[in-house]
Amino acid sequence: MNEERNEQILWRHLNSLPYFRAMVRAIEDRFYQGLELPRPILDLGSGDGHFTSVTFSQPLDVGVDPWWGPLLESKKYHVYRLLIQGDGGRLPFPSQAFSSVISNSVLEHIPHVDEVVKEISRILRPGGKFVFCVPNHRFPESVLGKQVLSRLGFSAWADGYSRFFNRISRHYHCDSVEVWDQRLSSAGFVIEKSWDYFSPKALHKMEIGHALGLPALFWKKIAGRWILLPQKWNLWFAYLIARESFSSPYSPDGVYSFYITRKVD
Repeated sequence: MNEERNEQILWRHLNSLPYFRAMVRAIEDRFYQGLELPRPILDLGSGDGHFTSVTFSQPLDVGVDPWWGPLLESKKYHVYRLLIQGDGGRLPFPSQAFSSVISNSVLEHIPHVDEVVKEISRILRPGGKFVFCVPNHRFPESVLGKQVLSRLGFSAWADGYSRFFNRISRHYHCDSVEVWDQRLSSAGFVIEKSWDYFSPKALHKMEIGHALGLPALFWKKIAGRWILLPQKWNLWFAYLIARESFSSPYSPDGVYSFYITRKVD
C-alpha cells in the first residue's frame, strides 16, 4: 500500500475520533485493506458502525450488536444491509449462513467468549474466514501506570492500577496466541496468520489520551461528534502523536494481536 493511501487512512480516523482511539483503529483499518473476505459477511460486535464506515468501501451484509444504542447510531452510516440486536453466543442465523465473520476489538469484552467462538463456527461455512483483533497478554503488564509504580517499588499499587485500567477498558480476556490457538482449535478453526502490533510505547500514548480525553467526551455528548473542528490544522498535534505507531504498526512486543483464521473443512 502506497504512502498516500496510508496517510488517507490515518487522517480519516483522526478526523472523527480522539487520537487515542484513532491511532489503534487506523492501524487495524490498514490491516483490513487487501484482505479477501468472501460474502456474505457478518460483523460481530458492529457497535456504532464508525469503524466499518471508514474501513470498507462497500456495505457489509449483517451487523450484530447486543446494545440498541450503538445499533441505532450505526444506521446513519448505511454500512450494513441488515442490523440485528443479539448476543454473540446465541446468534439468530442458521448454520453455515456466512462465508466470513469479522470482529474488531470486541471479543475481549465478552465474558463467555468460548461460547461465542463456537457459535461463530456454527454459522460459518466450511473454509469460511474468521478475522478478528484483540488485546493480548502483554496489555495488562505494559500499561504506563503499572510500569511507573513498579519501578518506584509499589508493586501492590502497580497490580491494582493494571486491574483498574483493564476494568475501565472492560477487558475480560487479554490472552496469548497459545490460549487463542487452543480456543479456536476446540471450535474447529485453524490460525492461518497472526501478528502482534501496537508497541508498549504506543499504548502509553493511548493511556495518557484516555486520561486527558474529557473534552472529546464532552463534545460527543453535546454535539454528537468526538471532533468539533476536524480540519488538519486543529489535528496536527494529534497526527504527530499517532504517526509513529501507524508508520510502524508491527511490533514483536505489541500489546494487540490480529488473527486471520479459517474454519476447517
